Amino acid sequence: MARVVWVTRHGGPEVLTVRDDPDPVAGEGQVVIGVEAVSVVYIETLARAGSFRGAEPPYVPGNGVGGVVTAVGAGVDPSWLGRSVVSQTGGTGGYASAVAVPASGLIPVPPGVSTLDATALLADGRTAIGLFEAVKPTAGDRVLVLAAAGGLGTLLVQLCVAAGCEVVAAAGGPRKVALAQSLGAVEVVDYTASHWEFSIVDIAFDGVGGAVGSRALAALRPAGQFVQFGLASGAPTVVDRTDVTVVGFQTLGSLAGRAAQLTAQALDEAAAGRLRPVIGQTYPLEAAAEAHRAIEARTTLGKTLLIP
Repeated sequence: MARVVWVTRHGGPEVLTVRDDPDPVAGEGQVVIGVEAVSVVYIETLARAGSFRGAEPPYVPGNGVGGVVTAVGAGVDPSWLGRSVVSQTGGTGGYASAVAVPASGLIPVPPGVSTLDATALLADGRTAIGLFEAVKPTAGDRVLVLAAAGGLGTLLVQLCVAAGCEVVAAAGGPRKVALAQSLGAVEVVDYTASHWEFSIVDIAFDGVGGAVGSRALAALRPAGQFVQFGLASGAPTVVDRTDVTVVGFQTLGSLAGRAAQLTAQALDEAAAGRLRPVIGQTYPLEAAAEAHRAIEARTTLGKTLLIP
């Protein structure tokens, strides 16, 4: 039997219910992955609460897993058996100890990269590299990263630092700004402090939205680039400037067609030691509700994973 977490109805983290379900079977063109790590993302907490359109309950959340291929279906190369891989699940089904997924979506985990690190990079790594390539920061650019201590933000900080940029990292609370500073940010801003401000920047990566995102937009120089990748505040930034270039949420959608390539690129960067996912906390699969509570309370650092 497989351990599986279900969203039984819309509501708080308590609606996440763990139960035993029959083991998945690999159909034609599919493999079964014995799951070692599950990616948990903020949007899954919104979907569970019913404040973001997603699957209707009952459903199994989770779109990113890493583990070992334990079975292959008809038409699948048997050499996949026993290999460490990461994969998307198609939007749901990932909060489980075993999943069946199309073999066409498997991405091998390169030598030297742990399954946990690979899973942490599955969504955030491809998004960070895709957004970085979309705006092409160069040496000397002053770059502001909001939500800089999150799974995606920590990767954006690293990519910009490696490119020779001056990174201004903004996060909520002393632990988070300290993490961002340890990754190479030359300036940090704690937007939970009583008084703070952003200096003028060339590029702003906005993972927060709301009032914080508006202040980041105001700090952007004319002809600068404003990149929207999240809304941790619950609302997107209202972009009311016409003298800047906006890389909006539609860019995130456009990355879907390059997901496998960008993920493989992120894994290669990790194997080469140039990109390090920050896994701030892990929870047993049975503690998925606790993981959701921590994310909603803004107490997490870096990436959150479930470990079946």
